[in-house]
Amino acid sequence: MSAADTIFALASGAGQAAIAVLRLSGPGSGPLLDRLCGDRPPPRRAALRTLRDATGQALDRAIVLWLPGPGSYTGEDGAELHAHGGAAVVASIVARLTGLGARPAEAGEFTRRAFLHGRMDLLQAEAIADLIAAETAAQQQQALRQLGGALGALYRGWTELLTQLLAQQEALIDFPDEHLPAETADAMLAGIAALRAEIAAHLQDGRRGERLREGLTIAVAGPPNAGKSTLVNALAGRDVAIVAATPGTTRDVLETRLVLGGVPVTLLDTAGLRETGDAIEAEGVRRARARLADADLVVLVRAADEAPDPAPPRRGGRCLTVATKSDLGGDDPGADLSVSAVTGAGMDRLRARLDAIAGELASLHGSPVLTRARHRAALTAAAEALARAETSDLPELRGEDLRLALVGLGRITGQVGADAVLDAVFAQFCIGK
Repeated sequence: MSAADTIFALASGAGQAAIAVLRLSGPGSGPLLDRLCGDRPPPRRAALRTLRDATGQALDRAIVLWLPGPGSYTGEDGAELHAHGGAAVVASIVARLTGLGARPAEAGEFTRRAFLHGRMDLLQAEAIADLIAAETAAQQQQALRQLGGALGALYRGWTELLTQLLAQQEALIDFPDEHLPAETADAMLAGIAALRAEIAAHLQDGRRGERLREGLTIAVAGPPNAGKSTLVNALAGRDVAIVAATPGTTRDVLETRLVLGGVPVTLLDTAGLRETGDAIEAEGVRRARARLADADLVVLVRAADEAPDPAPPRRGGRCLTVATKSDLGGDDPGADLSVSAVTGAGMDRLRARLDAIAGELASLHGSPVLTRARHRAALTAAAEALARAETSDLPELRGEDLRLALVGLGRITGQVGADAVLDAVFAQFCIGK
């Protein structure tokens, strides 16, 4: 990829449609538009133009927009063609654009150019991808919040503070004879400790943002014939699993997608938990226990008319106990809820409870949250570097750890550099004398 290229792409969906939108970006967008439609419209004003091929033959009558930089999406000169959506029309326009020297854009190249031209940071670029991929309203709102810059503003504030701390440390190293105030070192160490604590608290968010973006996993577990598959089918509203009176019918982990509390959820139907000599069923039980250990929520199912079984082993997460087959009588006072997937009794309460838990696990309330493992890894590295800087006895090592912390923050937003440190040093300590 070269920034000197003029690129284009079909921004609307593939296939026949009423309108096809083609976007262009790059230094050649203006001259290309002149040759394609005779003359370009006034900036940012839609105009009807005839698009023509190299011989002057009309290709289509289209709405054309000329979008000069830097006030465009990418920060470069750009254009949009709103043409008729027939396959032949689109193919002829694509052929003409290619003949005029433009090339098809790579995946994400428009947003990449927007980042490189300072129109957005990496967090906002990722938010655009999340917004396009959003399946639910909650995911949409999280992506819009990140696109609006809430998370980036938080990290930029930390970056500015860390830059000042690094500038103070560099001054203490490079200018020991300047008689800097004695409290400078104490204030710097206090600032390092406060920032480390703030980042550590931010990391303790229960993975709410990642859970909402990626979706939750809810596993339905319990002994054979407890009504797990019937319950999964009822929650999904379709036949996901085979239901039979024969114990051990479900021998593998079955998955289905649904939305609970505005959060996408993968619902798992697992093999009945029991000791068995059947090698295939035993493998199903092993897989079930492995998925239970990683699930965000386990719905532990047991029949109300049978003796309770012990809960499956867990390595954390939440568990909701549901007594099934309430229509057959019996009582399970230890269960959180009693339901009958056959008659529907108690199912509304169960759905409401699952909605509430899903919304709690992936809540949008409070301060901005991490949405990707990349963010978490970079912040963890920054926090570890600050912890080392806090306890370091050598100023040079402390300065290096502060630089590593700054790099960690910069990896998230894509903005980090030595110039920021130099600017802070000169502004605060008047070193240029």
